[in-house]
Amino acid sequence: MTPGDGYVWLAIAALTACTVVARSGFLLLGDYMPLPDIVRRALRYAPAAALAAIVVPELFPWGAAPPFDFKPLAAVVAVAVMAYTRSTAAMIVAGMAALWLLRWIFGT
Repeated sequence: MTPGDGYVWLAIAALTACTVVARSGFLLLGDYMPLPDIVRRALRYAPAAALAAIVVPELFPWGAAPPFDFKPLAAVVAVAVMAYTRSTAAMIVAGMAALWLLRWIFGT
């Protein structure tokens, strides 16, 4: 063990405690401390914001990008299917099928 190990374990324990308190606070105090309406309205957009944070960097890589990538084309197909069917499952299936088909056709 090195002298810095105690600091690392203390930091891990402190971050674990902060995470547990932050996540369990809503479960334990939810009925006694309701959220304001503005916070409730803002939380409705959290899943869409998280999905965008995952998808956008994958579609538009910053830095060394390949000369041509099929992901944006597959995303256009997925958005078109979503606009037409309003089905999330159909959008996921169509987007993945388009990506796999484009990769299979062009051999990448």
